Amino acid sequence: MNLSTPIEQLPHIGPFFQRKLKKLGIKTVHDLVYHFPHRYEDFSETTPISKISLTNDQTYCIQGKILEIGNNRTWKRKMTITQAIVQDKTGAIKVIWFNQPYLLKSLKPGDMVSLIGKVKYGKEAYLSSPAYEKISEKESLLFGRIIPVYPETEKVSSKWLRFIIRPVLAELKDIISDPIPKEIIKEFNLWPLSKAIYQVHFPDSLSSAKKAKERFSFENLFYIELVIFQQRMKMGALKSFPIPLNLKTIQRFVKSLPFKLTDPQKKSAWQILKDLEKSRPMNRLLEGDVGSGKTVVAAIAALNAAKAGFQTAFMAPTEVLAKQHFKTVWSLLKDYKLDLGIITGKEDKFFSKKLKSDSIEISRKKLIERAGEGKIDILIGTHALITGKMKFKNLALVIVDEQHRFGVEQRAKLQAQSTDKVPHLLSMTATPIPRTLALTIYGDLDLSLIDVLPKGRKDIITEVAYSKDRKKVYNFIRKEIKKGRQAFIICPRIESKEKEDSTWNDVKAVKKEHERLSKEIFPDLNVALLHGKIASKEKERIMNSFKNKKADILVSTSVIEVGVDIQNASVIIIEGAERFGLAQLHQFRGRVGRSKYQSYCFLFTTSDSSANQRLKALVNCQSGFKLAQKDLQIRGPGEFKGTRQWGIPDITMESLKDIPLIEKTRTAAKELLEKDPQLKTHPLLLEKVRKFQQKIHLE
Repeated sequence: MNLSTPIEQLPHIGPFFQRKLKKLGIKTVHDLVYHFPHRYEDFSETTPISKISLTNDQTYCIQGKILEIGNNRTWKRKMTITQAIVQDKTGAIKVIWFNQPYLLKSLKPGDMVSLIGKVKYGKEAYLSSPAYEKISEKESLLFGRIIPVYPETEKVSSKWLRFIIRPVLAELKDIISDPIPKEIIKEFNLWPLSKAIYQVHFPDSLSSAKKAKERFSFENLFYIELVIFQQRMKMGALKSFPIPLNLKTIQRFVKSLPFKLTDPQKKSAWQILKDLEKSRPMNRLLEGDVGSGKTVVAAIAALNAAKAGFQTAFMAPTEVLAKQHFKTVWSLLKDYKLDLGIITGKEDKFFSKKLKSDSIEISRKKLIERAGEGKIDILIGTHALITGKMKFKNLALVIVDEQHRFGVEQRAKLQAQSTDKVPHLLSMTATPIPRTLALTIYGDLDLSLIDVLPKGRKDIITEVAYSKDRKKVYNFIRKEIKKGRQAFIICPRIESKEKEDSTWNDVKAVKKEHERLSKEIFPDLNVALLHGKIASKEKERIMNSFKNKKADILVSTSVIEVGVDIQNASVIIIEGAERFGLAQLHQFRGRVGRSKYQSYCFLFTTSDSSANQRLKALVNCQSGFKLAQKDLQIRGPGEFKGTRQWGIPDITMESLKDIPLIEKTRTAAKELLEKDPQLKTHPLLLEKVRKFQQKIHLE
């Protein structure tokens, strides 16, 4: 047996359990032994029966002798009840199991047993369906120790997993090699792999379990840092196009703006322009809150590249966002002799100041030809930029919005075949990322932060609201619309379902809510409907109608989260607000407050639970950066902005809150790669890092 052994070759795992284990992602011995407990129960000490509290639902571990045991059939409820009386030196208690008549084959009067279960009440107190072991059994996997509790699936219980994992660990004990170098184990006081992997499953104490998990947290973060530093080294070895700083043009541009740049905008622009001067490719992430002015900074970089004779490709994740960026960039740069184009799945346009023509409809083929001839300075679009026959003559800058990871392969797709250089990369995101996540997940990128909103922007007044507040909020919307403003109403889903999950009973569906609002609440107003299943052209028509003030209220799903800029909107209602994360709620709220008008956000909830921690955080805080850190604390990194999809183990996800640990692993990775950049003297570690890189997706 080794870590690569398929689970089919293990005893007690037939086809049935193979299927069940694969649901948990367990296909090999490695997957099995790295299926770590998500919590532990301390049953290292038993409770005398006389000391059992009469509190309902409290769990106890007891030991005693079975005085009597038997089955009773309850015809009314059609189940078998197994009843026993168990006694120790201090007293006796009734024990009841439901629908387990087979227990009489293994448990007899006079047997000494250990039991773990919850106290319940009927006519009297009893231990309900406890786990059991006979005390005569050689070595207990359950009693008198710390018990691992695993992520489970149907028919695969923690008890069964303990039974399977224990002998596997015993066989692996002397044959698994530790990929972490001995000097790092020693320097950072880590347990070696063989000890850590046993103690994480069957710890001697809760502190031993913690120490074992620390080893694996370090290990996985160490792999991530090695991957990131190797990527940084790889990028550092590549060549790019040095773009000289045209200071006069940039100063003229900044002075011509109808607003004053904030200090963080100026600092970020300067960092980017200085990076562009270098012959190695820039790899920078521009983080900025909703409405903080990232596009202006991107336009400065694109203008500087164009004036040096280079091209810029500006890619957005959606057609709506691509069009918005095009409109913004064209309005900012229209006084300069530049050629701009837009290419999406549905639109190809060419705008030129060199040809003194604002808009020319040309074929996609012609647009691609012009880009290939270097006759388009800035081309904005969706993934259409890197598909098909798209080529550039002298592409030196790639700007990517809300698409955090854009590596060498994607850059190569944007490059003409004739050059051995790669373009500079500027990634932008409106999702503020907590420092710990940024340090780890985006460690190969340089960071620029725009953490101040432009002057004149008013804080959005945010309130948590309940059903009793509806009439008042609807009246408020009507008053705002009378002033000439508009409103968004966001619902968590498109339509109701016939077979309803009880947890969704009070959740608004957008189609039904649109019908109710337009007929019953605002029959005199124009109420529009938008959701993800509407065709692209129709979506565009609806959004243009709302933007042109032909609709007063837009009832929508989360499709408006990113890329919708309606400056006249001053109110947003978010239904079922407790069902969204803080980052998403903050993005929704950012759809209003985009102009001089005072704006308002109402968070409707049916919950009084801890989920309201998030809502209260939103009420008290306007900064996306502070909210992101709060989100990390409340929900954990695994739920932050879809990070479950990264494939990072849960044990490591939890460690993303731990800045000192992240900094330790960064130090260890950096020092090791300085001595051995290719990990040639650490083949086992190299193999482990490669496999880890295949498994995780940092995007």
